[in-house]
Amino acid sequence: MLRHFKTRTEARGIKDWPALVASAEILSGSIASASLSGGVTLKLGGHDEALGVIGIDPEKEIRVSTIESNLRAGHLRDLETTQGGLIVGEELAARLGVGMGDVVAATSASGATRSLRIVGLLKRGQTAVAETSGYVLLREAQSLLERPFIINRIGIKLRDPYAADSVAKRLEARFGYKAQSWQERSSDILSVLVTRNVIMYTVVSAILLVASFGIYTAVSTSVSDKRRDIAILRSIGFSQSDLQLVFVIEGLIVAVIGIVLGWALGFGLMSALGSLRFPVAGEDQYLPLDHGVRQYLIAATASLIAGIIAAWLPARKAARVDPVDILRGAA
Repeated sequence: MLRHFKTRTEARGIKDWPALVASAEILSGSIASASLSGGVTLKLGGHDEALGVIGIDPEKEIRVSTIESNLRAGHLRDLETTQGGLIVGEELAARLGVGMGDVVAATSASGATRSLRIVGLLKRGQTAVAETSGYVLLREAQSLLERPFIINRIGIKLRDPYAADSVAKRLEARFGYKAQSWQERSSDILSVLVTRNVIMYTVVSAILLVASFGIYTAVSTSVSDKRRDIAILRSIGFSQSDLQLVFVIEGLIVAVIGIVLGWALGFGLMSALGSLRFPVAGEDQYLPLDHGVRQYLIAATASLIAGIIAAWLPARKAARVDPVDILRGAA
């Protein structure tokens, strides 16, 4: 799934914004979309609802944000083809008792009033702004909020999302407006994800440690059972490194068998978990599982390393035995 990351540059009002947007695109090497946000009140049949209206350029916003994919009905470009078009969330539309094509009155803080027509509905729970915000054409917002030729926010989609912090600092230093990266805006969520990853890798490491002890026990038992064979091999000219290699290969075979079985079991479990449906906001959602080859390779590499180390320790001990002592004891 394609992810969109944005850096937001916010101010009370930017008049010379076309030049600023062009400069931001050149400086960041990315796509920028200007918008104007403000508060209005929607009125219908004596029912009032507060709305944070956001004026956008649909053609550019589609390339920068994920709004289009979060629409239950309608399209962003309908804002351009419909006079006074408005996109709101399903929750707000339900509270007002309106649907596609219905007209509502919007009043700004300055008293300006316009009639807006519902041309799109945002899905429930799909976006943080769906319940409290709506989208109109940029020039409609500027007229309704009585702020002609003014914007107060610029969204930028970067080719490299992880460069957002450095780009935000360059934009802030260059233009003097507040620039905020997606990492800064989502710091709480990212900290939770970091904690989750630490817990996950700790559990996986513990599992690998237990598996390593299993390989160590199997190879150690094999060494103990074959002490006489080891002594004979040493006596006929096998070196310590040759004996170590024999038992390391034994441990490696055990590890490879475990990896293959683990891949099969893991694939089966992920397929089963991925098929589970969870109803969220009236839609069936699935667990976001990573089925990429990279995850399988990481698990295989970690297992191989653990298996080799677990086999090398008893192999090293076996290679150091004195064949004379063993044969005397056997005799």
